[in-house]
Amino acid sequence: MTEATPPIIIARAEPGASQTAARLKKMGLTPILSPAIELGARDEPLPDLAAYSGLIFTSANGVRFFAEASSERGLPAWCVGPATASEAVREAFSPVHQSSGDAHDLAHFIAHHWSEDRPKRLLHIANAAAKGVVKEALGEEGFEVDFVPLYEARPARALSPDAQSILQSGTPAFCLIHSRKGAEAFLALAKSLDLAKTVFVTISQQAAEPFQDIRTGGISISGHPDEDHLLNLLEKLL
Repeated sequence: MTEATPPIIIARAEPGASQTAARLKKMGLTPILSPAIELGARDEPLPDLAAYSGLIFTSANGVRFFAEASSERGLPAWCVGPATASEAVREAFSPVHQSSGDAHDLAHFIAHHWSEDRPKRLLHIANAAAKGVVKEALGEEGFEVDFVPLYEARPARALSPDAQSILQSGTPAFCLIHSRKGAEAFLALAKSLDLAKTVFVTISQQAAEPFQDIRTGGISISGHPDEDHLLNLLEKLL
């Protein structure tokens, strides 16, 4: 670890945190894993999938939890971005459709790429805390969207020892934030620590908002809400 390569704390939940860490290592950086939230399956039954013309995934985690709950892979998978689409391909879904952007962009993408001869009924798999953006937007386009929260995010019990040590020592560091929920959970875990030398690099404006009223080493926001743009931003900052 040198001044030229400060530690990069990753607050993302697993297994995504380890995937991000692997990318940072390839960039010659020092990743410090400290997931601020933990993901767990919910006891939610899936409806009869024969009633749907496709599945909506707004995160790679949604794909993973669905793949654990069902062997169905033949329904079209409508995915919010490249990471989610890559996970769907890895889990052998076919066909896989990828939008670029957020939930609003995905709804727009689905509506404008829909085959008119198929019933407009879709099943959205996501976190229990997911907002109804996709359902509302597609409802305006004549779609019926059902929602099943197969998993939920729970706050981690503590920061990892390495992250705690870095923040307590006042070592200049960067922290990658992949969601607003992750940002809020990280701040709750670090509430007794001085973050004045920690630069937060966030995936979106929404993820940056919890840091606006505290003293930090800076806040930088990705120009597009995906990890490729997030890491490109980090590289520029370094």
